[in-house]
Amino acid sequence: MSTDDILQRLEELRAHDLPTHGGRTLAYVYDSGLADADELGKRALAMYASTNGLDPTAFPSLLAMEKDLVAFARPLLHGSDDVVGSVTSGGTESILLAVQAARDARPGTTAPVMIVPTTIHAAFTKAAHYFGVERISIDVDPTTKRADPAAMAAAMDTYGERVVLVAASAPSYAHGVVDPIGAIGAETQRRGLRLHVDACIGGWVLPWAERLGHPVEPWDFRVPGVTSISADLHKYAYTPKGVSLLLHATPDLRRSQFFASADWPGYTMLNATTQSTKSGGPLAAAWAVVSLIGDAGYLDLVRTTLDGTAALVAGIDEQEHVRLVTRPDSSLVTLETDASCDVFTISDEMLARGWFVQPQMSFRDMPASLHLTVCAATAPAVPEFLTALAESVAAAVTAGPIAVDDGLRAAAVSIDPATLDDEAFDGLLALAGLGSGTGEVTVPERMAPVNALLDVAPPALREALLIAFLDRLSR
Repeated sequence: MSTDDILQRLEELRAHDLPTHGGRTLAYVYDSGLADADELGKRALAMYASTNGLDPTAFPSLLAMEKDLVAFARPLLHGSDDVVGSVTSGGTESILLAVQAARDARPGTTAPVMIVPTTIHAAFTKAAHYFGVERISIDVDPTTKRADPAAMAAAMDTYGERVVLVAASAPSYAHGVVDPIGAIGAETQRRGLRLHVDACIGGWVLPWAERLGHPVEPWDFRVPGVTSISADLHKYAYTPKGVSLLLHATPDLRRSQFFASADWPGYTMLNATTQSTKSGGPLAAAWAVVSLIGDAGYLDLVRTTLDGTAALVAGIDEQEHVRLVTRPDSSLVTLETDASCDVFTISDEMLARGWFVQPQMSFRDMPASLHLTVCAATAPAVPEFLTALAESVAAAVTAGPIAVDDGLRAAAVSIDPATLDDEAFDGLLALAGLGSGTGEVTVPERMAPVNALLDVAPPALREALLIAFLDRLSR
C-alpha cells in the first residue's frame, strides 16, 4: 500500500471509533481542550517512539524524565523526600505492581490475602488472579458508597498474618467518592500493614480541588499508614495513553517491586515494572505535556472541570426520573433511574444524540447505573449534555423499562458457566443478541436489550459470556 492509501484507510477505520476530543465521550478518554498540549504530546510521542525503557543506562533521557515526573508528583501528594516512583503503562499495571510488591515483600506468607472494599477497581481482581493473592471484599456503606473502616479492620484481624495488602480508592470509579483513607490508615498502621490508595483518577484532580477550597479529606501521603499511591497521567494530566505513576513512601517499600533474572546465558533481565521492552514515547509525551501545563495550568483545568461537574449535578437534580447515586467528591458522576425507565435505554439514546455515557451493571443491592466522567473539555458543553439527557430520559420513559423474560431470568441464574461448551456459548450469545449461533458475533446498534439481559446474569456467567464474545470478536 502507498502512504496515501494507508493514511486514507486509517481515517476510514478511525471513523467508527468514539471521538477522543470534544468532551462528548464521558468514559475511556480525557480531553483538556488544549490544542497546543495535544500537539506537543503527539510530537514528543513520535520523537521517542523508538526508544526502549528496558535499560535506563542505554536511554538515560527516559530515566531523567521519569524522575522529573515523580518529583512533580511528590509534593503534590504530600510525599517526603523518601518517596520513590515508577512510570507504568496505566492504572492497571500500577495496581498489579502494588499487589505484586506487597506479596513479594512477605515471601513466607501462606495463602496471602488483600482486604479491599467492594467498590475497588477490578484491576485488583486481575492482580488477585495473576499473583495468587485472595481478594477479600468488604461491603461499603449502603448510602455513601464509601469503604467501611471498622468492617475492614475486622477483616484484617480475621485473616491476620495472611494479609499482605489493604487498598482503598480516591475516588472509586463506580461512584466517584473518596474512601475514608484516614480511618483505614490508622487501622493498617496499627497492624503494620501496607495500604495502597488507588488515586488513578483522583491523583491529578484532588490536590488542586483542595487548593480551590473544595472539601477534601486527607487521602495521600499525609495520612499515616499510606504506603503507596497510583495516579494516572493519561487521565486528568491529559497526556497521551498510556502512562501512570506508582509511588511508594520509601525505597524499602518499592524494593520488592523489582524483578531480576541472571539465571540464563543472555543479558541479566532487570525490570522496575511488569513490562521489559517498552516504548519511551508515552513517557516522553507525558513529560512534555506536564511540563507545558504545569501547576498553574492544572489548577485552571481542575477549576473548569469541577465547575462543570457542579453544573452537571445541579442540572441532574432538576430532572425527573433520574437521580444521583451519591454526591460526587471529584469529577465522576453516577446516575440511577426510577421504575419508569432504565439506564440502558438512556445510554443508547444519549449515543444517538452524540454522547457516550457508560452503563454499569447492578451489583448486589446496587441497581444498574450510568457512569459519567467529566473532563475540562466537557464542562462548557454541560448545558447541551443536560438537554440531550432530558430528551433521552423522555424517550426511555416512553419506551418503558426493558423487561427480561422470566424464563430467561431464571435460566441465567441457574446456569453454571463451567459446564458450557463452545456450542452452548454460541447459543447463549445469539440469545443475548450478540451472535448468530454459528460462532460469528456482532455488536448491535442498540445495546439496551443486551445489557438488560447481561444485567440479570450472575457475575460469573456475565464474565464467561463476555469472554466468549471477545474471543469470537477477535478471531
